[in-house]
Amino acid sequence: QVQLVESGGGLVQAGGSLRLSCAASELAFSSYAMGWFRQAPGKESEFVASISWSGITINYAESAKRRFTISRDNAKKTVYLQMNSLKPEDTAVYYCAVQRRSYWSGSYADSWGQGTEVTVSS
Repeated sequence: QVQLVESGGGLVQAGGSLRLSCAASELAFSSYAMGWFRQAPGKESEFVASISWSGITINYAESAKRRFTISRDNAKKTVYLQMNSLKPEDTAVYYCAVQRRSYWSGSYADSWGQGTEVTVSS
């Protein structure tokens, strides 16, 4: 099973930026699609962004478009989520996830990270 470890969360003021990282243990990382999800207090988990094995095919939730950027470094087996212009409604625990396929599909995942907490103050 692929192990995923997120980092980079924290407390930031509205309008600020954070960069989340997710390091994978799997040697075949470069073959897999990766995704970011988040879960706000009292709410269901929601999709944030996904990226294909090559980094070419990228999808964002409407709430993330024009503010968040997903990227990956296959040599480092790491996926990133750059979050700019953060809003209080972005407050959530952010999870990275992997699908053992080339392109992300749906909301299931083969493995999930433990999550990193992001708090945006107003």
